[in-house]
Amino acid sequence: GWSLSQLFHVAILVSILYVPCLGQDKCMGAPGIPGIPGTAGLPGRDGRDGVKGDPGSPGPMGPPNGQPGAPGREGPRGPQGPRGEPGLKGERGEPGPEGKKEFFFLLFLSVLALKGLVYKVGHKIFATDTKLVDFETSLKTCQNVGGYIATPLNKEENDAVQGIAMEGNQYTYLGIMQNSSTGTFEYLDGTTVNYTNWSRNEPNGNGKENCVEMYTNGKWNDKRCNENRLTICEF
Repeated sequence: GWSLSQLFHVAILVSILYVPCLGQDKCMGAPGIPGIPGTAGLPGRDGRDGVKGDPGSPGPMGPPNGQPGAPGREGPRGPQGPRGEPGLKGERGEPGPEGKKEFFFLLFLSVLALKGLVYKVGHKIFATDTKLVDFETSLKTCQNVGGYIATPLNKEENDAVQGIAMEGNQYTYLGIMQNSSTGTFEYLDGTTVNYTNWSRNEPNGNGKENCVEMYTNGKWNDKRCNENRLTICEF
């Protein structure tokens, strides 16, 4: 049961709770029911940009065979790197042309110039060693001194070769041969002859006279290649 002291305290508490408001216009009542929430206000203004965040983790790799992105801008040129180690020594190259040829060519022209047997036409020089040999020997003689067997490409060059032939009073071979397959006359590099000065009714060797000689009058004739003729070279 409750003691007398406890009952006394309860009675005092109850009397306090039910004491009317003393000198106050309003008394505190029990809390009412919450009202209905009001409508939302106007949106606020954007705030200042915040501090840039840390980079995120890389995204997943795209599908294979995708289109590459545009190349980025070229960065600044970096400093020059240190000099590398010397490479391995290369193989020895092919030997150059013999120096003797140039010497003999100059000597050859000097001697012939004294004899009046050198003719200059345009960019060509025609000269002879005054020897009479077959076509093959004439060809090699000219090659050994850095030239070619005389091959006139126009009337002016033909006249220069004729002048040397007349001076020596000898016929000379030209750098033209008959093609055994086609029967046409060609330069020694296989190209078609674009200037001719055939004598009347020439050529008439019917495939048996494969070389071409020049008479002292400048006219051409097809001839066997084993006859001895004056060697005239061009440079």
